[in-house]
Amino acid sequence: MENTPLQALFTSDIGLLSLFTILFILGMAAYIFFYVRRKVIEETAAHEKRIENNTKKQSSL
Repeated sequence: MENTPLQALFTSDIGLLSLFTILFILGMAAYIFFYVRRKVIEETAAHEKRIENNTKKQSSL
């Protein structure tokens, strides 16, 4: 009986733990990516708004 790497990954205890770990790491990477992306967009919008307000204040002086 031939034991292939994929068979070992999906049938053995260590293979299943490895698969869970790989999926968990990929899930965490996706979460961190989207979290940071959302924060960068929010901060960029807030920064642009501050610049716009400062420009209006300076032009009114």
